[in-house]
Amino acid sequence: MSVAAILDAARERLAPAPREALGELVSPRRVLGIARAPRIVRAGTAWHLGALLLTDDTVLATGEIIRARSEAIRGYTAESQRRRGELASAAHRGGFEEGETVHIGWRMLDPAALDGTRAGSGASTDPLALVDGVPSIRWSASGGFMPLDRYLDERIGLLLDPPAGA
Repeated sequence: MSVAAILDAARERLAPAPREALGELVSPRRVLGIARAPRIVRAGTAWHLGALLLTDDTVLATGEIIRARSEAIRGYTAESQRRRGELASAAHRGGFEEGETVHIGWRMLDPAALDGTRAGSGASTDPLALVDGVPSIRWSASGGFMPLDRYLDERIGLLLDPPAGA
């Protein structure tokens, strides 16, 4: 089965499932020499399926996931916490509701390159790959490959019918 057919079948199953917001970090230009705070602007929605984000017509690799929140003075013990707090505030400044999940740092994938229908389009295919002729996904940086259809079946099942307490 082709990658496009696998993804189309997944989209059909996902129709009733909730989507999450995609965002892009924007650094506004200076006004009268004064820097303005960066913000995260809405760039669409997607179904979050672990290492993948699936939209109506594209597939993306997951980047960072944050929850929008208003700015507040907070004490941080680590620089990474401070950065995540700044990103969460930037999402709120960009118009996301308090507590809304936002995906940033995602990147476009080119599943057609796996089918051989298009090569060199500039989009990446990692974490997707052909393993012994089977469309597969590396679901974590240190994990092995898993057939894409099985991976999507498992992830869609979890999204449509989450375990109790999740």
